[in-house]
Amino acid sequence: MADDLSELKKPVFSTALNDLDNILMQGNKAFLLGAGCSKCAGLPLTDELTRMALASPLLDTATKNILSSIKDLFKGAVSANIEDYLSELVDLMAIAERRSVRGATTHTASLSSVAYSANELKTAADQIKQAIASIIDQDVKMEVHLKFIKAVHRPSRPGRTVIARPVDYLILNYDTLIESSLALEKISYADGMNGGTSAWWDPSTFDSKDVSARVLKLHGSIDWSEIAGDVLPRRIGKKLKLPIGSDQKVLIWPASTKYRETQRDPYAQLASLGRRILRPQHGTQTVLVVCGYSFSDSHINIELERALRESAGELTMIVFTFDDSPVGELKKWYLDKEISDQIRIYAKNGFFHGTTQVPSTTDLPWCKFENVTRLLGGER
Repeated sequence: MADDLSELKKPVFSTALNDLDNILMQGNKAFLLGAGCSKCAGLPLTDELTRMALASPLLDTATKNILSSIKDLFKGAVSANIEDYLSELVDLMAIAERRSVRGATTHTASLSSVAYSANELKTAADQIKQAIASIIDQDVKMEVHLKFIKAVHRPSRPGRTVIARPVDYLILNYDTLIESSLALEKISYADGMNGGTSAWWDPSTFDSKDVSARVLKLHGSIDWSEIAGDVLPRRIGKKLKLPIGSDQKVLIWPASTKYRETQRDPYAQLASLGRRILRPQHGTQTVLVVCGYSFSDSHINIELERALRESAGELTMIVFTFDDSPVGELKKWYLDKEISDQIRIYAKNGFFHGTTQVPSTTDLPWCKFENVTRLLGGER
């Protein structure tokens, strides 16, 4: 049963929603979507994904031991998850590789007093990525995402059918819900891939004048593969049997990917395009809608804060959050007078913008992706 939106009809909240409509009509649109937006399709949240990945039958004993040791290193940490563990593993791989390349006597990295070579750590990382992909690559419910795409790409006002610039989707999830929804709704889009069921990485597709949307998979995708001798992703049909020596491995990056990884393509190319999207040209406005994201990725947070400060007030960030009120990094930005006017926060227990605080004693339904979709579609 759909949630009741009647609480949002109160004048204080309906005004905030009307302002939202007006803002979205005035500027270029971008959406930053996190794991919370895929829950309604039947996919796990990050904590659920963590439990499922740790128990995956695709992990051998060595990988399970490595994960157990890494998990122990995070004792006492708040909300540590499988992406944190995978990031730690990537760091250990870098340490072992650097020692080996430099000819060090010790060319391994240790965990719980056990020395692991770079190859052993890489095998573990590949298995974990495959486990994550297998969990996410399942039957999904498309209803909400199809409605979301329809809502975003509907004419902004009667008689207006042309969108000046493609809508940009900055996706933190590994699933393909947004791309699939765009295709099913016959909306042309670019995701950096050139081809069809099988495709190759071609960032020039983002510059096409014929697309209505651009999809930036900032952490990779379950349908991207890395093959030997090429770090750039391919999309390879599941039924295709490649020649011996062309083993394919799923290409995803953990949320806490460190500096070394961010310098490599295609991650670096995606990050560069993302920065340009968040820095509108002088005299233009960009509206970034954030949904399903908990602000736990330090790299994403750094980019968002820099964009707010460097956009000369021409970037507006609209945040739908399950938190009762602004917390953590978002609270810090909200309290910063230099950028607080650029941030509008639709929280579970109120609306917050600049010096405006509209608290609510009841939970407001606008924090859920399903309801954000309804609101974007004009429902009140």
